Amino acid sequence: MSLFRRLTALWREDPLLRSVVRNTSYLFSGNTVSMGLISLQGLLAASLLGAANYGILGAITAFASNVNRLLSFRMNELVVKFGGAYLAEGQKPRAAALVKAAGLTEMVTSFTAYGLLFLLAEWGATVFIKDPAAAFWIRIYGLALLANLASESSQAVLQLGRHYRTQAALALTQNIITAAWILAAFLLKGDIYDVLMAYLVGKSLYGLGMLTAALYYSNSLLNPGWWKEPLRGMEDWRGMAKFAFSTNLSQTVNLLNRDSEILWISYFLSSVEAGYYKFALAIMNVILMPISPFIHTTFPEITRSVTKKAWKQVRNLLKRTSTIALVWTSAAAAGLLLFGKWGLSIYKGGEFLPSLPIIWILLVGFGFANVFYWNRLLILAFNRPKFPLVVTTIAGLVKIGLMFLLVPIYGVTMQAILMSLYFVSSISVISLEGLKALSKAEKAHPDIGAAA
Repeated sequence: MSLFRRLTALWREDPLLRSVVRNTSYLFSGNTVSMGLISLQGLLAASLLGAANYGILGAITAFASNVNRLLSFRMNELVVKFGGAYLAEGQKPRAAALVKAAGLTEMVTSFTAYGLLFLLAEWGATVFIKDPAAAFWIRIYGLALLANLASESSQAVLQLGRHYRTQAALALTQNIITAAWILAAFLLKGDIYDVLMAYLVGKSLYGLGMLTAALYYSNSLLNPGWWKEPLRGMEDWRGMAKFAFSTNLSQTVNLLNRDSEILWISYFLSSVEAGYYKFALAIMNVILMPISPFIHTTFPEITRSVTKKAWKQVRNLLKRTSTIALVWTSAAAAGLLLFGKWGLSIYKGGEFLPSLPIIWILLVGFGFANVFYWNRLLILAFNRPKFPLVVTTIAGLVKIGLMFLLVPIYGVTMQAILMSLYFVSSISVISLEGLKALSKAEKAHPDIGAAA
């Protein structure tokens, strides 16, 4: 049988894969246009600002975003994990109580995060950006935290209701507005703060749009008047709190190990090197973008399948979506290897050509993360949030220790090497443990049927 016929037969025989790919395609179609818009944003901003100011821009946005992550409990994962199980069992009142509790908690933490950001802004501007005047712009950009005061809970509601087209439309709208604003700044020869305002407006509109959409669709998902459900209607408060705090700690670990690269480079080296690294990360984000929707579309399906003990569907879903990720990542890597040097040589007179070695090194780690994007999702579906936390903490401590020893000596390429090694090592361990948990569950409870 030819490869095409095998793929066609696979598509016909796997309704779950069709559902996930269809839902992913809604996000992907928006992301395809968004990819172009984000690339345009990055190229225009980098060309307008130059490497040094582009690095300062990255430090401002990273500092504000990371203060928010510090207090984030990843409510989308909590609601999808427990709310998805409630809905699969037909327990809508409990799901409604959970969504209500998650939304209220997230709102409180968002206001708290902005208050903390306001207090820390001057310290962050002095230590990382080395310009106390940047504190004002950290506080301004941080207003996006308030506009996204319930974005995680809102995203979970849209995921559980499978309203992926709505998410795609909101993301596309955000990127159109941001790209148009940056284009205007480029044509009018604006500065770093014009670009910062473009990001702020786009993120704010997205956050408020997600909240509005979630409130609209929650009546059909959870029944009208769902917000009146008493919080005591939830089960297993202790288990949920444990899950939430574990994911918060995991987020904090990621903040230090993965999401603060621009800040670390600004601290160890300079804003110029930070600009080169930010440019390389922008290229990585384009490579990740077509696959990242799988995270949002497969986690609810994995949770439902695990709840119903449909192990074969879980395995098939992981295997087939990883194959799709591998094909895309390989194609993107080939394109970068063939045309990367030529493209950067002609862009802005080659100013960002030093980013090329960083791009190639990061491609190893980010490519690995693309293919095994489900590593954490699978282990969470078995209600084991502590395991990825322990793994990423150990790997992260090693990475940070090596950063202090090696990055000041060997520079920005060493930071990229450590980042890729962190991804490969931690994701390998988490993926293997998730597959081990799946095998153990299969032996204990044989597959009893397909997930609905």
